[in-house]
Amino acid sequence: MSGFDKRKSGEEARFALDQELRFKANARRNKLLGLWAADLLGRKGEAASAYAIEVVKADFEAPGDEDVFRKVRGDLDKAGIDQTDHQIHRQMEELMTAAIDQVKAERK
Repeated sequence: MSGFDKRKSGEEARFALDQELRFKANARRNKLLGLWAADLLGRKGEAASAYAIEVVKADFEAPGDEDVFRKVRGDLDKAGIDQTDHQIHRQMEELMTAAIDQVKAERK
């Protein structure tokens, strides 16, 4: 195998690992977001965990984060919980940072 082929193979492996970590961090963020929203909705214990799973599943509806945002936004609106779009998006960003840290910590 030439030096170029080795480098190409290494880059492909690194890309695959990055994609796997991104997927795990995104799923973790969605679970954390679901638990955050469940708390606002007054759900505790198993009900909170079940809701978090619903939020994770919502991410498979379409590419990107808007499906998750719409799920949480709709549920909070139905319950009459006052959260702005900005607050929800900010929470999503903060939880993504936490999720990335958690996934990286698990790799060590």
